[in-house]
Amino acid sequence: MDVTIQKNKINVEELIEKTRSEEAGAIVTFQGTVRKFTGSTEVKSLFYESYSEMATKLIRTIIDDAINRYKILDVNVIHRIGEIGLGEDSIAICVSSEHRKEAFLACEYVINTIKERAPIWKKDILPSGGSQWHN
Repeated sequence: MDVTIQKNKINVEELIEKTRSEEAGAIVTFQGTVRKFTGSTEVKSLFYESYSEMATKLIRTIIDDAINRYKILDVNVIHRIGEIGLGEDSIAICVSSEHRKEAFLACEYVINTIKERAPIWKKDILPSGGSQWHN
């Protein structure tokens, strides 16, 4: 189980290999990517800021919670900070388990809980040069 908050692009293949095990019959990944529109607002990129120490600790707690709720073997999370361009990943989550159902459920739980609770903030960078923080 590992949590990384970084500026560099996410290498999903490395994340999958880190999560893989001989006991796992399923590996589920989730990649959150930057899209061109936030609702009706066009963006050229997103900017993420974080209280990294607290976010890392909280995401580890979320992972522990997922392990207690679902029968999973491993969970690894990478979240980027800084400016992230269209089509790039802002977050990647990889979950392994004996069976697929638990891996899917745990992955969904982890991403939803991170979005609700982690001290990571997102700002739209607009094509006009302006910006706006998300609530």
